Amino acid sequence: MQQTAQFSGIIPPVSTLFTPDGMLDKAGTAALVDDMINAGVDGLFFLGSGGEFTQLNTNERKAIAEFAIAHVNGRVPVLIGTGGTNARETLELSQHAQQAGADGIVVINPYYWKVSEANLIRYFQQVADSVTLPVILYNFPALTGQDLTPALVKTLVDSRSNIVGIKDTIDSVAHLRSMILTVKAAHPHFVVLCGYDDHLFNTLLLGGDGAISASGNFAPQVSVNLLQAFRDDDLARAAQYHQTMLQIPQMYQLDTPFVNVIKEAISLCGRPVSTYVLPPAGPLDEARKAQLKSLLQQLKLC
Repeated sequence: MQQTAQFSGIIPPVSTLFTPDGMLDKAGTAALVDDMINAGVDGLFFLGSGGEFTQLNTNERKAIAEFAIAHVNGRVPVLIGTGGTNARETLELSQHAQQAGADGIVVINPYYWKVSEANLIRYFQQVADSVTLPVILYNFPALTGQDLTPALVKTLVDSRSNIVGIKDTIDSVAHLRSMILTVKAAHPHFVVLCGYDDHLFNTLLLGGDGAISASGNFAPQVSVNLLQAFRDDDLARAAQYHQTMLQIPQMYQLDTPFVNVIKEAISLCGRPVSTYVLPPAGPLDEARKAQLKSLLQQLKLC
């Protein structure tokens, strides 16, 4: 299972940039991707929550996946988000990602319905069986309403060799610790990546593998440098970067969904991008933009 090594480290969930009429901003997205690769990220995750996958139709998701894979062109591993509420669509998107040349897929559990454990296990197994690609599970219980417990994840990993990791987007050190102790104990190469910026240091200290967190879009140097300091056994320097990471989630409280906050932060940190977001999200108002700018300046990120 050496394939899992490519999914450790800092893997930003890329914001999908749009023109003011809602079309993919190819030039803007390409420049953003290049910036992150130049900053030293270990991979890129397209069509996650920050990629606004919930506001896109199937054809749009396929087109963005194809564009992203072609533009990255093998420079770093590319993960494509394929999950949703419709299992048939998830299978279709997963197979498309494989055909388009993705390095792996990231699959959130179905939301709206709370799915029985048996049906949830069957869902992920069907997805894993539909491709030969590595599958990263995506746990975001605050939005799905249903937690992927460490025990359930272990059951899935026991049953399918291409289920190789998890993006654990949960504000709980205990959950991350249990995921690492329960699943990695049995499957040492299983990758545990936190989804919140402020849990990167905790995750690494606990034996986890990195982060898929939003600040990689506007301040990739912070998480990249934290990880490098940790790998160099310089915990004091890692803790300094961690102090910055601890403050970043304040930004995400400025609006819901906070996809607009991330795009405004990208712009404020020096890349002039379109901050248009797909409805039902909307633009960040001037007062909140000022709050965001102040916080970014306090953290010396712009």
